Order: sequence, then C-alpha cells, then structure tokens
Amino acid sequence: MPLRPFLVLILATLLVGACRPADPPVVVYLLRHAEKEVPPADTTDNPPLDPAGFARAEALVRVLGDAGVTRILSTDYQRTRQTVQPLADRLGLTVELYDGRALADVAEMLRGASGRILVSGHSNTTPDLVDRLGGDPGSVIDELSEFDRLYVLHLSPDGTTTMLLRYGE
Repeated sequence: MPLRPFLVLILATLLVGACRPADPPVVVYLLRHAEKEVPPADTTDNPPLDPAGFARAEALVRVLGDAGVTRILSTDYQRTRQTVQPLADRLGLTVELYDGRALADVAEMLRGASGRILVSGHSNTTPDLVDRLGGDPGSVIDELSEFDRLYVLHLSPDGTTTMLLRYGE
C-alpha cells in the first residue's frame, strides 16, 4: 500500500513534464560582413566598410530591428563589427567578439544558448558555421559581390531549419 502514493507522485511528475510547453527554439541569424573598402585605405587586412557597406548595415537595422535579437556576436574585424554596430546601438546591446577560427566552440555555445542571436562573420566562416549548426549553407558565397545573404536558423531538439533571406540594396 505505501507504494501507491509514490507511483502517483511519479506519474504526476511525468504528466506535468509532458504538458509543459516546449522550450522555444533558438533563432540564429548569420551573415557575412557588408561591403568593405577595396583596396583598403590603410593597406592592412582589416579594412573598414565602404559607403555601400555602411548603407547595408543601416538596412540590417530595418530588417532585424524588431526581430527580438537578444545578442550580437562578431569576429574582431572592423568590417564585421561595423556591419552589426548600428543594430547593436538601436537595441542597446554590446557586440560580443568571437574567434572565427574556433567555429566548433561557437556552434556548441549557440546550440546551448537561448533567444535570438545575430552572428557577423565572413564569406568562408559563415557557411561553415551554418553547416556546424545543422543548417543548409547553400552555394558558396561569391567573395567579390555577395554581401546580402542572411541565414535564419531555428535550432530545436527536433533539428535545424534554415531560411535564406536577402537584405539591403
């Protein structure tokens, strides 16, 4: 007889857990930096955005300004930071830096995160990170002319869904 209350407690715990709404999926927005100066005025490997790039960064504010972004990550290059800084300013967020050479670690961190996260990277790192998150990176990014690709990944226990959008002029 004393076993019955114990079984009822276990059954109730299981039912409450089963009825609890599922955690919302993590949404990760990934993009390559906007247009950069070519050739760079400072002749380093860290050029800033050019005027078209700054215009695209403002377009990103219009596209994601009301999307509920809670974190913004960027590699430590002028062009990647400048691409997301206007959105960070609008949302009152600090741009967090990540190492583009440690994409496995970044993917693991993103899988364990919550909320809506924007990641600014490069033509060679962004598709790789999409792939590491279980998404579909699509075709290779054209290094010279493609700056408008915006991936939207929904990460959930059931898998990753990928949507590819375009933004800016």
